Amino acid sequence: MEDGFLDDGRGDQTLHSGLGSPHCFSHQNGERVERYSRKVFVGGLPPDIDEDEITASFRRFGPLIVDWPHKAESKSYFPPKGYAFLLFQDESSVQALIDACIEEDGKLYLCVSSPTIKDKPVQIRPWNLSDSDFVMDGSQPLDPRKTIFVGGVPRPLRAVELAMIMDRLYGGVCYAGIDTDPELKYPKGAGRVAFSNQQSYIAAISARFVQLQHGEIDKRVRSSSIFYFCSVLSLETLFHVNVCHCEDCKCYIRLIAYSGLDCAT
Repeated sequence: MEDGFLDDGRGDQTLHSGLGSPHCFSHQNGERVERYSRKVFVGGLPPDIDEDEITASFRRFGPLIVDWPHKAESKSYFPPKGYAFLLFQDESSVQALIDACIEEDGKLYLCVSSPTIKDKPVQIRPWNLSDSDFVMDGSQPLDPRKTIFVGGVPRPLRAVELAMIMDRLYGGVCYAGIDTDPELKYPKGAGRVAFSNQQSYIAAISARFVQLQHGEIDKRVRSSSIFYFCSVLSLETLFHVNVCHCEDCKCYIRLIAYSGLDCAT
């Protein structure tokens, strides 16, 4: 797998403002909607290709910024691990890039050149926004008391795949979602899984570790969920504090989501 699966997503935060507002590509019911994240992973780059050369290779698809994790801190002009992210100004550029790719074994490739390597196929991995959520059982209401957060989710993993993995392990999955950043809508490396029954929920929490296996993905992660209730407010004002620890990449994530009301617990 590419090292990009384990990036922390922080490297591009300072660059978002330079891209402007996203533009929509497809149409639905007369309204323009986005189909893809404007952030695209590109892996297997030539080792001697620099930022300007990457930009030049993809500029024909539209204005973009090239980024990689810890770029600002490292002050490197070359992607250190052979992968980078293309942050396009327009969503339509992503579709144009996809259309120019060659598909092989379900993966997309495009040839780029560096000073010493000509026409090297590199992997292009766009994120389809429809892969962020998957409802397995629409007849079941989503109960935050039976929902867990999973940290360290590999970024290529789709919501449907997360749902299938968790349902195979514990059963009773009714929904799975991949957390994405609000601006580029690209996976942040965490997910949510809702169960239809308490037994499956408790089994998932009690297991402590989850082995996410799908295709080339094989990663062990740990998740736990803690809920705090306000004694004077309804379940709709539930405060949800979640701690995730990914054993492999040693990340530690503390997520606090709330309804917007401020009360002491």
